[in-house]
Amino acid sequence: MSDSTGAGSSAALGSPSRDGSGGTDRVSRDPRRPSRIRNIGTFYKQVVAELRKVIWPTRHELVTYTTVVVVFVIIITLIVALFDLAFGKGVLAVFGN
Repeated sequence: MSDSTGAGSSAALGSPSRDGSGGTDRVSRDPRRPSRIRNIGTFYKQVVAELRKVIWPTRHELVTYTTVVVVFVIIITLIVALFDLAFGKGVLAVFGN
């Protein structure tokens, strides 16, 4: 809402204010706040530090884990395929062909 002079919310919308500041929409950056480039560099350093903490699997462990995952996926695929076949035959038996 604005008062009778119309100065209520017009300063918030970027129009010139009474103090003569010009009402620009640009907000000055806080000089204590780090720049974006510095933030990206800090992020990269932190990522590298975290990756150094990771305990990477040996080749034998990697082959074992991959084999377990592939076998598990094949078993689940077969189970889903069998259920699909059974339900398909059931629907055809009920509704006919």
